[in-house]
Amino acid sequence: MADENVWLVAGLGNPGPGYAGNRHNVGQMALDELADQIGARFSRHRTTTMLAEGRLRPGGPKLVLIKPMSYMNTSGGPVSSAAKYFGIPPERTIVLHDDLDLPFETIRLKADGGHGGQNGVRDIIKALGTPQFLRVRIGIGRPPGRQDPAEYVLKDFAGAERARLSIVLGDAADAVQDVIDDGLTSAQQRWHAPRP
Repeated sequence: MADENVWLVAGLGNPGPGYAGNRHNVGQMALDELADQIGARFSRHRTTTMLAEGRLRPGGPKLVLIKPMSYMNTSGGPVSSAAKYFGIPPERTIVLHDDLDLPFETIRLKADGGHGGQNGVRDIIKALGTPQFLRVRIGIGRPPGRQDPAEYVLKDFAGAERARLSIVLGDAADAVQDVIDDGLTSAQQRWHAPRP
């Protein structure tokens, strides 16, 4: 199914309800928002993912949404498996993930490049054999004081952040649609511009 109008969109995180609200799972939270927007429902799939399919709009691009059922650091296998199963190349693969180096509420888009210390992205690069896939980086900010980053990402969002989280998730879902509809450069111009 090497249809040019099919996109793979992966939301990264850790599996199970104990991790669901963690900062590290913001990629999966944003994917849930996107699934809601297009009316898609997740179910288990043979690619070791929770998978949902839908279209951006009637007759529009088809989206294959996946949440790896592995831990963050081993996201590559399920993403690669789904890409092969549906015949979707890296350049039409979009990965939603948390980013410590971006302030909370910041969305940044990129293709190619390194993993920036994000172990899920690192594993996807290894599994796909290329860094040339698209990323929607969702800022979660740096940990306060001397808190260990590994501990920080496994904490739930704090109260003030939680109050604004739904806006951030909506923005990330909108950014995916902009990349698909308008291309990366145009989407970057919108999302990287100073916000009012």
